Amino acid sequence: MSNLKGSLESISLMDVAQLLHANRKTGMLQVSSGRIRGVLYFSRGEVIHAETNSQRGEPAAFEILEWNSGQFEFLSTTIQIPASIRRTVPDLLMDSARLSDSRKRLHTLFPRLTAVPWPTQPMPALADGLKLFAEERRILPYFDGYRDFRDVMNVSNQNDVAVLQAACILKDAGRLEVLEPDAHVAVVTLKTSLFRKGGYLELPKAMESHWTRMGPYAHGIRNLRVIWPEGPAVERVEFSASLPEHLVAVPRELMQAWNLAEGSHVHVRPAP
Repeated sequence: MSNLKGSLESISLMDVAQLLHANRKTGMLQVSSGRIRGVLYFSRGEVIHAETNSQRGEPAAFEILEWNSGQFEFLSTTIQIPASIRRTVPDLLMDSARLSDSRKRLHTLFPRLTAVPWPTQPMPALADGLKLFAEERRILPYFDGYRDFRDVMNVSNQNDVAVLQAACILKDAGRLEVLEPDAHVAVVTLKTSLFRKGGYLELPKAMESHWTRMGPYAHGIRNLRVIWPEGPAVERVEFSASLPEHLVAVPRELMQAWNLAEGSHVHVRPAP
């Protein structure tokens, strides 16, 4: 097994891990799934460390073990890396299976990670009487009605299961609404004049009316999050009754900076 390799379509990584564990192998299990890469480090049959493009340690191991397509190769080699995982392979695989089941259930309840969770009660009443783990309590302040689930994952440094589980507990208690404020709009150049400077974006008045019916934006919207091809940006926004629906007017200098042309499409939603 010095150079065990194969396809994840023909054998699961859990089976490969069990095989390496049973034979007390030492080396690196390199895995690729599409554009992402991962490595499980084995020492005498135990997984002692794991890495992916974005994770280290146990979170990386759980991420890799869920991949069901791609290629793997085990290379027998001396491992000189600090241990970040200190549980047996059977325990790791059992928790991985539980995590996978939880992820499937939660993604059924919250199918779009671009949705925005909004608590209907302030802290500390929001968590009062609820059974929440410490990591779930740390997530709650990031549910602010502006960040979507992906944003919450990034700023809290928690995976999708932890974030969605916290949302599920609040939703079951009737303390969370899930909003979808994103709008898909076409870019036009903001018209300026001597008396009308261009230091803001402009949206149709109807969009303001639509958003202010949602709880977190009821007191008005001053800023706009724009998701353009190279990433998000936040700019001041004003609303105009004369601008046609499904358009966003952008100052010419911002269009140039963002490399946007007339007719380009972007996603927008309120920002704090």
